[in-house]
Amino acid sequence: MSHWDRQDMAYSAVRVARLYYFQGMTTAAIAEEIGTSRATVSRMLSYAMEHGLVEIRIHDVDEQSGYLEKILRDHYKLNVIQVVPASVAANDKDILQRVATQTAAYLNTLITPSSILGLAWGKTVAAIADNLIPKQVHNVDVVQLNGSGTGVNIVNAFGESIVARFAQNYGARAHSFPVPAFFDYGQTRTALWRERSIQSIRMMQDKASILVFSIGAEKTGSYVHNGGYLTADDMQALHQDGVVGDIATVFFRKDGSWHDVALNARSSGPDLDRFQRADHSICVVSGQGKIPGLQAALLGGFINELIIDEPTARLLAEKINADNQPHSSRSKHQRRIIQ
Repeated sequence: MSHWDRQDMAYSAVRVARLYYFQGMTTAAIAEEIGTSRATVSRMLSYAMEHGLVEIRIHDVDEQSGYLEKILRDHYKLNVIQVVPASVAANDKDILQRVATQTAAYLNTLITPSSILGLAWGKTVAAIADNLIPKQVHNVDVVQLNGSGTGVNIVNAFGESIVARFAQNYGARAHSFPVPAFFDYGQTRTALWRERSIQSIRMMQDKASILVFSIGAEKTGSYVHNGGYLTADDMQALHQDGVVGDIATVFFRKDGSWHDVALNARSSGPDLDRFQRADHSICVVSGQGKIPGLQAALLGGFINELIIDEPTARLLAEKINADNQPHSSRSKHQRRIIQ
């Protein structure tokens, strides 16, 4: 399809979408008005949705008063929380797909001209990349927050490909971070951070107003823990430091502390203070195994927006409620959440 054909298609799709969504016309009525078939109208509506010409927002009237959302929002002082509907019987793959799809749609409401989007690579963010909805936006930058090279190879296509896919989706500039996820020596990192080329990337990381990440945890199939990044000595050091999770390869404890975790001196990820300053510090969680790390990250104030699957959100709310209630009344309140 040529450039002009795409322009004509986009123009027609927008026209049809306006008649359908704004005027409330049926596909049959639209087909009659523009002199085409209902099937063609349906294809135009699909084209408009697939190419980001139409965005659908659902305003849930019960969201503000819903018990599950309210307890999480109030307890952790979140600016935004989105609980993604999912059955407790659904498998992990299906739940991740739902969470990723909703996150991708939400990002399209946030990405505006001159936005800088920072990404911490991982399985969850890769799933979001798989479900992006095309939207061309002027003057957008997508920057990798932490290196993805291993001890064997400094170049790792996993992190770079995620950044490239996000950038392509928004017509943005891609900025990879070609350094190891973890340096062998802290002095090497200190020296490299003085290089002008690296400083320019780190300055862009610091300017990003939208940060997207998940929680890394040892027992959840985390790419960091299972991708050859950590040695046996590294794992032992993390256990000794009482680590429960990481964000962008920077580790933290149950109480949210992270500054004196030994391995962080060799990490390529940004200081976790950076996540406390972002306009949109969006944590995307799928799976109950991430709850300990998620609780610690919330306690540390690294998250101000949370997108989470419903079974995990219910369990998290249940834990909050149980901690806040006398032992004798816990079962009653736990049943209230599960209902």
